[in-house]
Amino acid sequence: MEIERKFLIKDLPADMDSYDHIIMEQGYLTTDPVVRVRSEKRVYRSGPKEEIDYVLTYKGKGLMAREEYNLPLTREAYDSLIKKTEGNIISKKRLLIPFEKYMIELDIFKEPFAPLILAEVEFDSLEEADSFIPPKWFSEEVTNDPSYHNSSMSKRVF
Repeated sequence: MEIERKFLIKDLPADMDSYDHIIMEQGYLTTDPVVRVRSEKRVYRSGPKEEIDYVLTYKGKGLMAREEYNLPLTREAYDSLIKKTEGNIISKKRLLIPFEKYMIELDIFKEPFAPLILAEVEFDSLEEADSFIPPKWFSEEVTNDPSYHNSSMSKRVF
């Protein structure tokens, strides 16, 4: 079960270069149900280590809470499946920012979605999500706006 809230960002953190990050590319095989393929290149600030993961994800219906299943893929399977996706390929840089007991995932989107920046925070329960007080640099909450789901963005026409 994935439980997360999403926010637009008012101001970027000043020390953005100090965080580990992930360079992501993802596409959608279908958006109803959501079936996504993603490559994740993880870059660690603590050393030269980089790793790349390839993942197939199924997501159920819902806005703040929904089923989510992830399956690892090989590079060859990812390369084959990404060619079969529909709509826009989404590319973004995800900063991993510790905040209290949470990890803020700050997504900085590349074209054609730039300058969109979204923050996501995941929770262990609905009660925890409901009681979360976001940091001051967050702006409007967009958790319940389906147009900010990456699957919806993949269908956007420019």
